[in-house]
Amino acid sequence: MTAVDDRPATPAEAPRRRPNPLLALLRNSWRQLTSMRTALVLLFLLAIAAIPGSVLPQRGVNPEDVRDFYTANPDLAPLLDRVGAFEAFSSVWFSAIYLLLFTSLIGCITPRLRDHVRALRARPPAVPKRLERLPQHAVVPAPEGGAAAVVETLRRRRWRVTVRGDEVSAEKGYLKETGNLIFHSSMVLVLVGVALGSWYGWHGNRLLVAGADQVFCNTRQQYAEAKLGPRVGDNLPRFCMQLDEFDARFLETGQPAFYNAKVTVDEDGGAPRAEEFSVNSPLRLDGANVYLLGHGYAPVIRYTDRFGRSQTSAVPFLSTGDIGLTSEGLAAFPDANVDPETGERNPDLQMAFDGLYLPTAPQDPPGDRSEYPTERNPLLGLIAYRGNLGLDGGIPGSVYQLDQRQVRNGRLTEIGARELRIGESWTLDDGTTVEFLGTRPFITLSVRHDPGMTLLLVSSIGLVLGLMGSLFVRRRRVFVRLLPAAPGDPDGGSPTGGSSLVEVAGLPRTEHPGFAAEFAQLVTAIGGRSGDAGTDPGAPARAREGAE
Repeated sequence: MTAVDDRPATPAEAPRRRPNPLLALLRNSWRQLTSMRTALVLLFLLAIAAIPGSVLPQRGVNPEDVRDFYTANPDLAPLLDRVGAFEAFSSVWFSAIYLLLFTSLIGCITPRLRDHVRALRARPPAVPKRLERLPQHAVVPAPEGGAAAVVETLRRRRWRVTVRGDEVSAEKGYLKETGNLIFHSSMVLVLVGVALGSWYGWHGNRLLVAGADQVFCNTRQQYAEAKLGPRVGDNLPRFCMQLDEFDARFLETGQPAFYNAKVTVDEDGGAPRAEEFSVNSPLRLDGANVYLLGHGYAPVIRYTDRFGRSQTSAVPFLSTGDIGLTSEGLAAFPDANVDPETGERNPDLQMAFDGLYLPTAPQDPPGDRSEYPTERNPLLGLIAYRGNLGLDGGIPGSVYQLDQRQVRNGRLTEIGARELRIGESWTLDDGTTVEFLGTRPFITLSVRHDPGMTLLLVSSIGLVLGLMGSLFVRRRRVFVRLLPAAPGDPDGGSPTGGSSLVEVAGLPRTEHPGFAAEFAQLVTAIGGRSGDAGTDPGAPARAREGAE
């Protein structure tokens, strides 16, 4: 008879489920986004994206420069404005790179942090069987005390040690990965700090002239330039400030050596108090810091109109940029020549004086540049204009410059020019007079609040410390095995309990040129005397020094 093998057939494998393509795409995209290579590329793109904000004028910093750029480049400026080049740091493309970099760094740090914590809690690995295959290897006499002495030597040198019988494993250099994590975490904190400053920070610039009639209160309307974050309302910190004195000292070359401003501050309705601050020592207030940027002069000009009514102007004259602090400005009197009987103002009788102020005028002509920034020989040059200043048209303009359009269309007429020294006056053709009474100092202030400043400082320190740890620390391992004494060995009765030799091997986890010297010092410390590494006469091949 024929026997029939009635074994059951092997069941067929179940068909593999086809992965969801959408989930696979999302998973692969996340892996690419959270890779270190992508993070470096995004960081490079962020640096490139910041170039337009540094090269081109920005509306949030100086809108007048943006208008000048439009005037100088009428074809290019609209194209740049369309892509947000004049608001680079708040543009869509800059924000997209910023958020992608933030997400990428978070995705890179999280798994590495988890692995690093696991490595810190784990014991050093077991001793390999073939220690002679490791890059560094030596056999030395066993120290007194055996494994306990080896452990003590390693721990004294700050190695993490694990003992398994007659074998000792040690590891060192975890600070390298800790430094990497601190560095990348600090980069995330830098991004968070910048975001906090952008959302909740604000700043404003203005000129403050000395005198009780020139008090500045912290409202948006009193700033010449102001930028508030999108999360900042109109309720700015309440304080008022009056400039009492200003001390400026210069070198003989004209370079500034010392600025110091003395002010009276009334903070949030409290009692007025005296404060002073300088360039490198800002005024710290509750919710704002006041920085001193520069100074200048505001000529005090008094104009007496044809009805005998006097008006005084103390408008700052802005520096032309030379070292002698030559300044240009405008003293406008739009309410001059108002008929006291009818109270009517004739707009064609408004007055303005375009001026050039020299703190130290040269003795010899031409006298168009100041020789020194302090007032050694002050001289004020004025050009008088009469007519319609164009202030009632509703067109924005500068209070420091005359509207030249009014001059070109004939609404303003030049009626003369004169140079005045302090105390001198000038009688115009209609009997009105203008007097140069002196000057008042003014200072340029920048008032700022940045809630992310402290976080940026801490994260910057973390960047430096983390970078130093990741660059200068190397992770390495050392393995020690106590060898049994050979038969007939005269040292067989050594205090090591039957061991007269120890086998030591080292393994750097990364490129470490100095590991060979460190390993030699460690072997000497374990052996108890220098020159013993590799002196085993019975096994000369065991003592060797491999490639680093």
